[in-house]
Amino acid sequence: MIFKLSKAGQETVLYSFTGGSDGAFPAGSLIRDGAGNLYGTASGGGTHGYGVVFKLDSAGNETVLYPFTGGSDGAYPFTGLIQDVAGNVYGTTPYGGNFACSLGCGVIFKLDSAGNETVLYSFAGGTDGSYPGGGVLRNPSGGLYGTTTGGGDCGGAGCGTVFMLSATGKKTALHNFTGTDGLSPHGNLFVYKGYLYGTTYEGGPDLVGVIYKLIP
Repeated sequence: MIFKLSKAGQETVLYSFTGGSDGAFPAGSLIRDGAGNLYGTASGGGTHGYGVVFKLDSAGNETVLYPFTGGSDGAYPFTGLIQDVAGNVYGTTPYGGNFACSLGCGVIFKLDSAGNETVLYSFAGGTDGSYPGGGVLRNPSGGLYGTTTGGGDCGGAGCGTVFMLSATGKKTALHNFTGTDGLSPHGNLFVYKGYLYGTTYEGGPDLVGVIYKLIP
């Protein structure tokens, strides 16, 4: 469901998903535009069963902007979105895309206001990274920052990466986790005074995760 909570702690249910074509299991954060519409992702449901990007208007009407097919376009989105001034939304899916990984290695996508999806990048697994576990953050040059929970160069399935995707679609690895400095980054990044901040789900000296700061 999507809910609203007042300052006094009173909850209002804005929309309850049915698990059908409207989507199921929303796990990411919401964004809001100037007209009061909410945008988000649901990791299940949809026409093909691989999740959706949706819009909820101020009257509580839900519109599926894009149903994922589970192929090269991505599958099972569970992170939040960002939106640019033109109304395009950007996000990630942990699966689909390049099927060098089981169920696919994941994609970064853009969706325009008409519901047309563009895959900006398909992860290839291995040292390239796999399974993006957070959303993306826009940088001043029009590129995107993000993380993958797998891949990198620490061996095996990888310990995860922090990456930058330029406005022209070139991906650069900013950091490859080693395990001791963090393992399997999840959640969104934020930037403050030129540093990127984030968390990893595992790794670190006690093996239960870290908070890190990275110079871009």
